[in-house]
Amino acid sequence: MTAAPRPKYLNLFEIRQPVPAVVSILHRVSGALLFLFAWALPWALQTLLQSPAGFDRVVSLLDHWLVKLLATSLLWAFLHHFFAGVRFLLLDLHVGVGLASARASSWAVLALSLLLTAAIGVALW
Repeated sequence: MTAAPRPKYLNLFEIRQPVPAVVSILHRVSGALLFLFAWALPWALQTLLQSPAGFDRVVSLLDHWLVKLLATSLLWAFLHHFFAGVRFLLLDLHVGVGLASARASSWAVLALSLLLTAAIGVALW
């Protein structure tokens, strides 16, 4: 008895995940981003309230394009993590567990997070 030939390599770019899987993976990525940059908000608030010079320092820092790009990325991470978290809570309550409704809610999470990020990002830039 011979074993079936196994693939020599796995090309991850050829694997097509369904939309709910992509939303789940992005939920984990956005949570990791929020965790990694969780220090930024308390630092900025402390520096803002510390002195007028600290306020000017944070305001000038927020004018830099790289900081704006990071803030926009963190805004997307927060919005996606929030909407995907609400979706997963509803799935835990057995709301929308059918295939069609799971796909629709996944598309809704992606659309809402991207549209709100674009709308708020325009005001940020």
